[in-house]
Amino acid sequence: MSTRHTPRYETATVAPATAPAKALAVLRIATGLVFLWAFLDKLVGLGYATPAERAWINGGSPTKGFLSGVEVGPFDTAFQAIAGAWWADWLFMLGLAGVGIAVTLGIGLRISAIAGSAMMLLMWLAEFPLDRFTAAGEPTMSTNPIIDYHIIYALALIAVALTYAGNTWGLGRRWADLPIVQRQHWLI
Repeated sequence: MSTRHTPRYETATVAPATAPAKALAVLRIATGLVFLWAFLDKLVGLGYATPAERAWINGGSPTKGFLSGVEVGPFDTAFQAIAGAWWADWLFMLGLAGVGIAVTLGIGLRISAIAGSAMMLLMWLAEFPLDRFTAAGEPTMSTNPIIDYHIIYALALIAVALTYAGNTWGLGRRWADLPIVQRQHWLI
């Protein structure tokens, strides 16, 4: 009877002591904290983008304010239609928390890069910087019609996932050594 041997998955492609590895770790942690801040602000209303009275724990909707104000792009009515829906709120908040925690800790970077990039693409579509004018004819004040902060965040997520940035100042190596991750490499 032959046993099938799965070779140990190699996780280190960037030496942890190098300056590039440290720079990527800083990028990873900063990007993760952007997602965590957004989650916490919408959850409890830290008073920046979300006042306390509109916090999720106080009955506010994390998606209603942003999506109901979408007035640009070919998907404006679709985004307005889901603004404040319970499932949109839950998916958005789970996405912010999941991506934020995983990226900050340096675990599950592949799936975080996919999920976070999908979130950023949807938010880019909602703001649709290609349009110069809103549906009402007002200027959108878009500063760049293609590359905005949503695209930069998505690229940062992809970069830290592809370079195993969770191995430096993170739990990436320990995560990669878990038996389930060894069997399911897409969890890296």
